[in-house]
Amino acid sequence: MSLATARTDDPATGTTARATPGKYLTFSLASEEYGVSVLKVREIMKMMDITVVPQVPSHVRGVINLRGKVIAVVDLRLKFGFEAKEETDETAIVVVEIAVDGGTILTGLVVDSVSDVLNIVSDEIEATPAFGDRVKTDYISGMAKVKGRVKILLDLDRAIGWDARMSA
Repeated sequence: MSLATARTDDPATGTTARATPGKYLTFSLASEEYGVSVLKVREIMKMMDITVVPQVPSHVRGVINLRGKVIAVVDLRLKFGFEAKEETDETAIVVVEIAVDGGTILTGLVVDSVSDVLNIVSDEIEATPAFGDRVKTDYISGMAKVKGRVKILLDLDRAIGWDARMSA
């Protein structure tokens, strides 16, 4: 495979990294570091009042008004099965663009804190390790090893796509 696609195949596990080299916004969530392509990020904002919407999954916090457009807000801690945490001054909403049904919509992601924008090269990207057939990891596009730490690179379309469709 060419380095241009930055796909790393692991014949032992049959896994493939779908992450491509480039700039990633990194953020923390439950003491771990995650990354999303900056091409998906539209805005980073401080926490604000979120309007609760009845009968949505518990990880969908509700909606916000973003300059006249109502967008859904997903709490990534709850989406990924972590314990809820009190908001701090570092808690942020990362507004991202999600591909849904042939188009795109904006969705807010509540994260513990925004860390940095990193330029991740193909040599730093590895495939997601296999956790067995019963563990769903298709929302992880790869693992980046940067400065001795592992960053989990997310495929937001797979991780949040269903939730985003709810607000479309």
